[in-house]
Amino acid sequence: MRNESLAVLAGILTVVVAVFQLAMLMSARRKKIVRVPPSLFFAAIALVGGVLYSFSAGTISAITLTLLVENVLLIPYYLGLKNSEAEEKKRDNKYVVAEPVKQNLEEESKTLSEAETFIGTSKDIVIKASEALQDDAGLSRLVDFINTRIMREIDADGAAVLLIDDFEDIIAVKAFSGDFPPPYRLPDDVPHKVIRVETNFRFAQFGLNENIFGNIATSGKPELINSPLDDERIYQNEDEDFLKCGSYIFIPMVVADTVIGVIALARKASSLKFTKGDFDKACVLADFASVSIKNVYTFQEVIEHTDLTREAGIAGKIQKSLHPQLLPVIPGLQLGSVFNTADGVCGDYFDVLPSRKDRISFVLADVAGKGMNSLVIMVMLRAILRLVTNTTQSAATILSWANRGISIENNIDHFASLALMNYDSTTRTLEYSTAGSTPILYFNAEDDTVTKLSTSTEPIGVEKATQFQDVALQLHTNDILVMYSDGIVEAMNTAGSQYTADRLINIVRENRESSGKEIANLVKTDVKKFTGSAHQHDDQTLLVIKIN
Repeated sequence: MRNESLAVLAGILTVVVAVFQLAMLMSARRKKIVRVPPSLFFAAIALVGGVLYSFSAGTISAITLTLLVENVLLIPYYLGLKNSEAEEKKRDNKYVVAEPVKQNLEEESKTLSEAETFIGTSKDIVIKASEALQDDAGLSRLVDFINTRIMREIDADGAAVLLIDDFEDIIAVKAFSGDFPPPYRLPDDVPHKVIRVETNFRFAQFGLNENIFGNIATSGKPELINSPLDDERIYQNEDEDFLKCGSYIFIPMVVADTVIGVIALARKASSLKFTKGDFDKACVLADFASVSIKNVYTFQEVIEHTDLTREAGIAGKIQKSLHPQLLPVIPGLQLGSVFNTADGVCGDYFDVLPSRKDRISFVLADVAGKGMNSLVIMVMLRAILRLVTNTTQSAATILSWANRGISIENNIDHFASLALMNYDSTTRTLEYSTAGSTPILYFNAEDDTVTKLSTSTEPIGVEKATQFQDVALQLHTNDILVMYSDGIVEAMNTAGSQYTADRLINIVRENRESSGKEIANLVKTDVKKFTGSAHQHDDQTLLVIKIN
């Protein structure tokens, strides 16, 4: 009786489980969660039906038959699982990489990684160059960055960047880092200690024909040197380990066929030698570095030129205000002038100062050099002369005072040639004095002769104790005085010939009946005709005074 109860309970549980399985299978099939084969449905249905039949028939044989049918219906499912496992394994085998192919993939991956690092370094150099444009010390920082970055990229023990100074024909170290056995002969007074040798290298400069650095810069060819003892350009200092020459890479920094410097890389004698791959990589990075440094150079030159142009523009405006815009009308005199400036700030200065009836001062100066310093000298001279000519002092005394005022300015290395004439219209007498070589021509209408009145002395600003001389001259009707700067008589034509003082004198003599203004215009026209399209490098100033 107890056994029958257990059998009934087991049968009920079996039906419940089978119904639950059937419901789950139908849900999975409907939601398409997994693919459900039909055999599973049939097995579950057979199990439920068989158990229910067994209850109604009351025989063990019905249950046994039910289990048999169920298991038979499950066989296709198991066979499907086997086939699925084989297919999965087959699919996995499709993605199994053969060993040679795997190695190639690893090598390609490594190459890509190195290329990314390489490109990143090149990009960083360009970015650093753009930052260098914003700072006066940017070039120095850029060179240091290039030096350390290339050293790290090539895995060198030491690196140095040397740049060429075209003005002095030398190549100087601008960046240095790491352990770099010097390939040049150390000076005898440098102790063989690491810090002293590094310091010497860090601030070294060499002639272009002095050692390996100059040789590479001159030849313009990169070199990989793994046997330094066999290369006569490499000097082996003493046997200390830090001085022993190892492996070197020297690369000229070339932009548009011009060598601007050298990048040098070193490995110690105890390190592995550089490879051809290291050499090629260093050459490419050196190209990036060269272009970046050259761009900074060019930018700085443009900025400097812009600053100079702006400075010249400001100075030109100031200077323009220093010269008389219109010559004053002075009874008894006919005046004419020429004032043509060359490039930059003009170095010529002229002035007419009618102080009073018995003194009219004429000034013409040629200040050496150009630029702001010349303008400063010009402003100082103008201020001193305009102040002192109002006194009763002679022309020589006025020049002496002006000379002392300029000479005491030790921080200004410019000087000026100057001629000063004081004319007394009441007596028609002239008093003049000259400093330097500014000439005065005197055309005597009575005997039709031309005389050079000025004498050569020390220019203004050279020596404060210089003594100047006064010279007096009686003038007559139709006499002509001409003051001029070197730019007139030294004007060049396209053939390289100068205008000369003789040609100027001829123009004055041939047109002695003309007014001072007409004579000045005739000289201006004749100089222009003579020079033609030739560019002039000196200012041209002329002042004509004719006595009525």
